[in-house]
Amino acid sequence: MDTDGEAIADVAYGLFVVFLNKELCRQGKFLFELVETNIDFSSELVESFASFSADYPFLADALTDEYGSANAIYRLFTEGDGVIPTKTTKIFWILVDAPGYDPASANTEKEGKWLIFQEPNQTDDLWKKIRDATAAGELGISAKVSTAKENPESWDERMVIYVYTRDWEDEEDVMRIREVLRGLGVTDRIGYKRNIETFQGEYSEKGKKVTYYTA
Repeated sequence: MDTDGEAIADVAYGLFVVFLNKELCRQGKFLFELVETNIDFSSELVESFASFSADYPFLADALTDEYGSANAIYRLFTEGDGVIPTKTTKIFWILVDAPGYDPASANTEKEGKWLIFQEPNQTDDLWKKIRDATAAGELGISAKVSTAKENPESWDERMVIYVYTRDWEDEEDVMRIREVLRGLGVTDRIGYKRNIETFQGEYSEKGKKVTYYTA
């Protein structure tokens, strides 16, 4: 099991991933593109880590206590942690937002998501397609994927990708996104769940379904 220090470091790592992605996006860059094209972004990471340390000194200290330095964290990213689902062991989720989407100002109760369950050996390739389409503004408002970090709440060994839409009542948009997913290779029948059911803690059980659409 994680020690308290490791658990805090993992939380700090996840927050830094979000922080770094925002800083890179302001420069017109994506973390995943830099990693996958082997572009050196160490100077951008060190600069972002300095800003993160100024804003969140306790979390930055937890990271340096666990990993040693910003350069060590950089190496984790270049090895795929925080970018590739099956190579990510520090955080439970990797996420990407569509251009212009701001979670802080969104009406999250109106949102919902398509749920795509995949075997681990199929997840990385599909996530890359969905991630790229989301980042290009061709899919939903955001997407996220579970990772290789062991999650005690997982039901089985499969990974899951969530593809979010802005308004579950907008069936035309919901189904448009479903068609895009089909074009990306998601041909099996999948379910769509509204955020309001998630917020109420409602999950599928034997004899009970909480999906609002299936297609």
